[in-house]
Amino acid sequence: MSIIEGEKNRPLSNKGQIAQDRMKKSLRLLPANIILGLWSFFTAFVLFWIAISSLKTNRELVLNVWSLPTKPVFQNYVKAWSQLHLGSYFLNSILVVSSAVIIILVLSAPASYILSRAEFRGRNLITIIFIAGIGIPFPLLFIPLFVILTEIKLINTLPGLGILYIAGSISFTVYMLTSFFGTLPKELEEAAILDGCTDIQVFSKVMLPLASPGLITAAIFNFMFLWNEYQLALVFLSNPKFRTLSLGLYALQNSMEYTGDWVGLMAGVVLVVFPTIILYIILSERMISGITMGAVKS
Repeated sequence: MSIIEGEKNRPLSNKGQIAQDRMKKSLRLLPANIILGLWSFFTAFVLFWIAISSLKTNRELVLNVWSLPTKPVFQNYVKAWSQLHLGSYFLNSILVVSSAVIIILVLSAPASYILSRAEFRGRNLITIIFIAGIGIPFPLLFIPLFVILTEIKLINTLPGLGILYIAGSISFTVYMLTSFFGTLPKELEEAAILDGCTDIQVFSKVMLPLASPGLITAAIFNFMFLWNEYQLALVFLSNPKFRTLSLGLYALQNSMEYTGDWVGLMAGVVLVVFPTIILYIILSERMISGITMGAVKS
């Protein structure tokens, strides 16, 4: 009987040990979870307050900054979009950022695949160069980039800014996708080759579809960074009609110092911030899966 009772009690003791381990782990992570929770609450509260304030009148905002609007004023968005030219700035940002992200992926995906799969002399050196490119700050490159764009007559143009966005983002994207392609099983390549596929067909028809979570993750990261980018646009764009949304918002903030139209500024902030939030909400699951898959080497 004692042996039978011991066998029955063993799973219970294992369950108790597992519960204790989980409790210890939860206690270790408690300070970090509290900090992250407070930060998330603060961020959500600020975004909510900005969205609510953008629906008030200036009088309501000044009299009580914490109150809800008595009657939503959507005219603030119409004014920010048309009269303050945020509509044209929004279109400029969409054109330059979307085209830049597409070209970044088109250039980075084949390079990442080759660096993760092929064996050739100098591969490690090329990988190190890409990694080193991530750490180069943009202000160090302002003067040579300005000279180059002036020589090719692309200074103060959206295509010129797009080229800068592409060149500045390729290093990070190649590094990220190289890790992701390295997790994909090589047996699929070998099977495709045995079926008669060429190297290009193996990449385009087999490996590229499997890498879609990583590509989406890289696209989201690049889009969010370039959408909010300010330094390059400020230095290389001087014509007001070519302003991106971040530059337009800064110009709007400067004009608010004289007009006092703070609700218009809040509406402009909503127009800048919420597209990236909506994009993240829609594609967050794919992005998280892309990060976790690329973080584990097979």
